[in-house]
Amino acid sequence: MKRCELCDCLAKLYCESYEANHCWQCDTYVHSANLLAAKHSRTLLCHVCQSLTPWTGTGPKLVPTVSGCNSCVSNLSCKEERSSEGDQVGDNIDG
Repeated sequence: MKRCELCDCLAKLYCESYEANHCWQCDTYVHSANLLAAKHSRTLLCHVCQSLTPWTGTGPKLVPTVSGCNSCVSNLSCKEERSSEGDQVGDNIDG
């Protein structure tokens, strides 16, 4: 698992400008230091596998949120589709 570069907690965001992973608290600390740092674009890490997600944000303090990468979202969608197809097959057998 990716760890925060500053405090060793579980990382939640990646800052490309600093090439660093941060937890929410350290990200706020680092990016509220000055206006230039606040403009850095940060990418949320997937809450499942910690890969980069499509979600990005800027500003001195980002609100904690959860996001999934495209791969994990696709895998979840495939599992849900297979599960619902199994339910439909079971319904047809009963009826």
